[in-house]
Formats: sequence, structure tokens, C-alpha cells
Amino acid sequence: MKVRYSYLPQQFAEIDDLLAEIKRFVATGDFTLGEPLIRFESRFAELIGSRHAIGVGSGTDAIKLPLKAVGVGHGDEVITTANTFIATVGAINEIGARPVFVDCDDTFCMNVDQLEAAITPRTKAIVPVHFTGYMTDMTKLMPIAERHGLPVVEDACQGILANIGGRNSGTWGNAGAFSLHPLKNLNVWGDAGVVVTDDDDMARKLRLLRNHGMRSRDEIEVLGYNSRLDSLQAVVGNWLIGEAKSISERRIANAEYYDAQLSTIPQIRIPPRVAGMRLVYHLYIVFAEDRDGLLRYLIDRGVEAKIHYPIPLYLQDGLKFLGYKPGDFPVTDRHTGTIITFPTDQHITREEQDYVIDAVRSYYAGR
Repeated sequence: MKVRYSYLPQQFAEIDDLLAEIKRFVATGDFTLGEPLIRFESRFAELIGSRHAIGVGSGTDAIKLPLKAVGVGHGDEVITTANTFIATVGAINEIGARPVFVDCDDTFCMNVDQLEAAITPRTKAIVPVHFTGYMTDMTKLMPIAERHGLPVVEDACQGILANIGGRNSGTWGNAGAFSLHPLKNLNVWGDAGVVVTDDDDMARKLRLLRNHGMRSRDEIEVLGYNSRLDSLQAVVGNWLIGEAKSISERRIANAEYYDAQLSTIPQIRIPPRVAGMRLVYHLYIVFAEDRDGLLRYLIDRGVEAKIHYPIPLYLQDGLKFLGYKPGDFPVTDRHTGTIITFPTDQHITREEQDYVIDAVRSYYAGR
């Protein structure tokens, strides 16, 4: 590919210092809930602006464990957005609860104006998703949740360091869930996640739940899970976390460059850029006429564009049991036919971006 999607070979091209740190770590034998994890959790909490950060096995578990901690269980309903990655729904389903969808708006996040209509007596929590690096409108959502006495677990897996009015994603609700998957803005070398919270009791429950419910080696307080962030991955996390802010800044700058250039192409529509909201562009997505034709054209010319996602989640075969039918979420439906994702990571060059832009312009000029 002339313009690749995965930047990992570039990010980890020079890792002699990291490998030396890993070698020192291996000699300690401190592999489970070790000192590197304790240090990473402290640094992550400081980065986000929360009292506690609890490392867990994946971003999915970072959603699941706080839902379990607030008492969500079998037969309960949890409201989330119709436009998200399957992990959000998988986390809800794993604890026996039923996901209830609300349509999105053109920020790709939940349309909070439709939230209250989805609340029933069975609703036990809300999981807003800060999708693509946008944020759900938490200034509207939190008063609704408080009025109905519903806990909020933010799925911020794609939204690290996004904020509204300077308040970071993950710090609005009872807890915030982050993913450290290799392609996230802050990443490690495998699956890993972090939960943040300001609630001391919630933090205590989460530390129990991630480690089999063990109060000590010999005492089981609750039935929990095996979901610890590996200390080895924490070594990688500590190596990268100091770059988290600059990574976001470079992605934002790249997105702004795309916006300025692509907005001159009539067949491309830029999503709304919300005043007072800091977008961090885990994904750079625009709306495109004849999207499928454009995608094929770009791939043929070596641009590794993507679609996030081509099939609405609520219409996937694995979710038929929820009983939704085509047309239930019209904005999500419209998005699946018109969105396209361009590489915008911190390692992409201006020359590569110009190649993408010129290819898009060339496609529409030739139609």
C-alpha cells in the first residue's frame, strides 16, 4: 500500500530501549499485578484526571467489570448506541443483560435527545460510546441519568483524551472504560484495558472483580473474573504513555489538514466539528457520495481506506435475538452506506495525506 492503515511497524521501529526495559523486568519475575502495572495505573489516572485507574485484560472487560460493579445482571437492560463496535454489546451480554439501542447523530455518537424514550423500568445503566474520537454529549446525558437514578459507564475505548469543555472522556460517569488494543491512540502489544473512576468503593470492587474476587491469597470476597492487565504489557504502556498527548495533537493536526482539503470536494461532506469538544480522531471518517466506488478506487491505488462499519450492528446475525428490524435506526443505516475512513495516525506524512486527497479528487473528477 502507498498509504497503509496500520502504523505499528513505524511506531515500534526503534525499540532497543524498550527491549532493554523488558529484559530488566523479566529478571524480576514480577509478572502478575506487578510494580510496572502499579506505576502505569498511577500515570494513567493522572493523564485522564481521575482518582483511580484499574488495569484489566481488555477494553471489553473495562466496560463489563464496572457494569457488574454497579449491580447490572441477568435480565437487566443497558442502553447504548446503535453505532458502535461489537465489544460494547458483548460486554453487556456477558453479564446477562440486554442491550437497548439508541440511534446516533452525525457525530457518530448517541443522539441523547432520544435517550429518555428508551428508558424502561428494566433499565439499570447507560453506556454512552465516545465513538471514533468524538464524545457523546455528556452535558445532556448526565442530567437524564441522574434524574432516573441510572449509573453511567462511559465506553471511551476510542476516545482517550477527548474532552468537552476541558473535562476528559471517562471522567463524567461512574466509571470510564479505555482500550489499549494495538491500534488505539495509546496502545500496547496485545489486548489490555483500563477503567477509571473517582469512586473509592467502585475502585475497590473493580480490583476484586479483575482478580477472581480475591481479597487476599486465601480469601474470596465475591465471584470475579480473571482480567488483569499483564505487567509485561504495562512495561510497554509505561514506555508509550508519555507520548499520549503528543499523539493526540498530531492526529488532530492531520485531521484538520484533511478537513481543509477535502471540504473543497463537493461530493465529500465533513461531519460536524462540535464547538467546545476536543476530538482525538481514533478514526477519521467523512461522508462520501458513491462511497463503495470511491473505496474500490482508493484500494486499487494503494490507499488502505476502511469502513467503520458496513453492516449496522443491530442487523448483524449474532444480534438477531434482540428483535430489531431494518429501518429502526435510520441515521445509523445512512451512515453505513456513506461513511469512509482515511488513515490519519500520528505517523502519516503530509505527502501521504496529499496522495489520499488527490486520489479522492481524481475519482470524482473522472465520473
